Amino acid sequence: NLENATIIKLKDFEDDELLKIKPSRSKGEYCWTCTPSIILYSIIKFQLDHCTYLDSDIFFFSDPKILIDEMKEKSVSLTPHNFHPDHDQSEASGKYCVQFMTFKNNQKGLKVLKYWRDKCIEWCFNRHEDGKFGDQKYLDDWMTRFDCCYEISNIGAGIAPWNLENFQIFREKDQIICKKHDNSLSSPVVFYHFHNLRFENSNLAKQIGYKINPHICSLFYIKYLKE
Repeated sequence: NLENATIIKLKDFEDDELLKIKPSRSKGEYCWTCTPSIILYSIIKFQLDHCTYLDSDIFFFSDPKILIDEMKEKSVSLTPHNFHPDHDQSEASGKYCVQFMTFKNNQKGLKVLKYWRDKCIEWCFNRHEDGKFGDQKYLDDWMTRFDCCYEISNIGAGIAPWNLENFQIFREKDQIICKKHDNSLSSPVVFYHFHNLRFENSNLAKQIGYKINPHICSLFYIKYLKE
């Protein structure tokens, strides 16, 4: 009963190129491989003005429209990991995170999307090889490779276990605010990325790989787990 959702089946968008490489990928790797293909299919099939890809483990705490508006005339948006030095995995996982990406339905936006699709079909595995990793490391050079890409500057886009220490995070009235420790930037949190959150049973969830303090649990995790 998801009245605002349109469910798309694999067979709807799987073409010969995808089916040819499908046996060579694990289920997870094939999901990554399909990311640009499902975006491209959606834009063309439903004649969308733009399409935003979302990771399934993010949760919005304020309206993401502000991130779309920030792009202005640019055609593709990227969100940086913003790694804290103690958790910096940029060399392995990339500067940018495939978590919230917008592609506009124009010549430049589709050019980037088709380039990404071709690269993912060529190589997309859950390992580090020759500067590649899954579908994600391909994004690293887009800001110089293409003139239509935009790096989201809103620090509230993509608060995650790997960058929490970069910010003061607190509740102000009905919003959760993140602020740089030097007070140079402040913004409502747009979304939090619950990477590696594992449900052990109906009453227990664990954040794997990161220590989350009770303050952060009360701000983000309690609401998310209740939902």
